[in-house]
Amino acid sequence: MSDGSTIAVDTAAVARNVPGQPAEGVDAELVAQLVEQARAAGLQLTGDDGLLQQLTKRVLESEITDHLGYDKGDPAGKNSGNSRNGVRAKTVLTDVGPVEIEVPRDRDGSFAPQIVKKRQRRLSGVDDTVISLSAKGLTTGEIQTHLAEVYGAEVSRQTISTITDKVVEGMTEWQNRPLDPVYPVIFLDAVHVKIRDGKVANRPIYLALAVTVEGTRDILGLWAGDGGEGAKFWLQVLTELKNRGVQDACMVVCDGLKGLPDAIGEVWPEAVVQTCVIHLLRASFRYAGRQHWDAIAKALKPVYTAPTEAATRARFAEFTEAWGGKYPAIVRLWQQAWAEFVPFLAFDAEIRTVVCSTNAIESVNARIRRAVRARGHFPNEAAALKCVYLAVMSLDPTGQGRRRWTMRWKPALNAFDIAFEGRLSAGRK
Repeated sequence: MSDGSTIAVDTAAVARNVPGQPAEGVDAELVAQLVEQARAAGLQLTGDDGLLQQLTKRVLESEITDHLGYDKGDPAGKNSGNSRNGVRAKTVLTDVGPVEIEVPRDRDGSFAPQIVKKRQRRLSGVDDTVISLSAKGLTTGEIQTHLAEVYGAEVSRQTISTITDKVVEGMTEWQNRPLDPVYPVIFLDAVHVKIRDGKVANRPIYLALAVTVEGTRDILGLWAGDGGEGAKFWLQVLTELKNRGVQDACMVVCDGLKGLPDAIGEVWPEAVVQTCVIHLLRASFRYAGRQHWDAIAKALKPVYTAPTEAATRARFAEFTEAWGGKYPAIVRLWQQAWAEFVPFLAFDAEIRTVVCSTNAIESVNARIRRAVRARGHFPNEAAALKCVYLAVMSLDPTGQGRRRWTMRWKPALNAFDIAFEGRLSAGRK
């Protein structure tokens, strides 16, 4: 449709029933004939006597005929106990704009249309559009403007909020769902958002992401913290995960937060705690001048890519000699994190690659940060959680990401099976 309303459809494509065209169960030839007739008559898709309006009228008339058991004007309906009682006009917002329809009524008020239900003012595609735009970080005002510009529809901010509030029910169910008994790897991180609670302040949104024994990504939950990121709050999060069924984790990857390894050990005593290399690098850059970032990154790469712990110590000694005088805080940072930095060196290259060389949680965090930045700040904790949840739920709409994850993690899972003999079998039952 070139102008958003005039019919312009490739009838040959419709007849072939190619992807994006009539779904299974729809007669493609009939659709092609309908489109051809509409095109020949110069019929509009929406507006008075538009194609959508006429189709909806036919469907609604068919529904009330089925409900009453006789056609309009049929003498069989005389003294049947119920009959038609005129129509009620209303406007329904669709994916292609507002459509004026006439809803039939019956005398005893028992008719309940199914295609366009009573009190329904929007078709589901509109709700999906609003939720999708909200997931990208658009505010209610921006979504309102978008719907007006693209669909010519006036939708109030309250209606938009009502649509997005529907996801809260699903979020609660998702947040409390049972989890697998064991995960090869769990990544822990926090994204900071601005919440206006009297005054605007940074608040952490905690995120736990796991890799399943099949190699798929599973976001275990989201939690809003009440202040700075802390190990005490993480202990509550991990305890909740255990109560939801997670009895074991082979490896937990996290930042260098003080006290977090102890919290992990209290919940999963056998878990290997691994400091995320990406977090270590970022923390290192905070102590260095911007002009030295590239040189420091290059000097640190041999440290975390060395084949053994002995080689890693040798490379770190070289880094200390080269940069310790100028940036002693970076050296101290790595020394303090050393016990949680070196565990991955004891594992095969497949495990090291997926756990440390690629930060699996970063793609998720990037999507969340993009949505959060677009909003600026939130009026309360619930609004922030809703935004982050929508961003998380829209991560992989096509399913391609799931397939890529599985392919990438297969070699690592074989290595996990060997390194953590028998512990992953509980997750495959």
